[in-house]
Amino acid sequence: MNIKLIAIGKTDQEYLKEGIGIFEKRLKHYINFEIKIIPDLKNAASLSKEQQKNEEGKLILKESQNTDIIILLDEKGKSYTSMQFSKYLEQHMNNSVKNLIFVIGGPYGFSEEVYKRANGKISLSEMTFSHQMIRLFFAEQLYRAYTIMKGEPYHHE
Repeated sequence: MNIKLIAIGKTDQEYLKEGIGIFEKRLKHYINFEIKIIPDLKNAASLSKEQQKNEEGKLILKESQNTDIIILLDEKGKSYTSMQFSKYLEQHMNNSVKNLIFVIGGPYGFSEEVYKRANGKISLSEMTFSHQMIRLFFAEQLYRAYTIMKGEPYHHE
């Protein structure tokens, strides 16, 4: 199974880049993992919130194929413990999902088109975090999930 994380805008903070890089490197041992960064819109200041979501949505949807499973990282999504998230990923693997795509939206969330195309929504927390931090949190949880599947000692239960 291939896993892709799509996010809007680059990561500015060096400590976040470093942390994300650590987990990207660790994940290569378990799966094909890619982070696809969609550049910030150049004319965002001249667009309404809806227009910005729609433009970002078009760019997000260009990164997927009809057969891909798309999961939005959304505050209104289903919450999982790390153990449950590991089982969730394992179910997708057992169902022979080829490409599993997780998406972090822009500052105003997702367009209606992206919500319609999505196969599900996951919440990493009820709290609000910067989009840059969520990349690190997601990469760590993905790594944790795979160590749980393999019975490795990273996760303590």
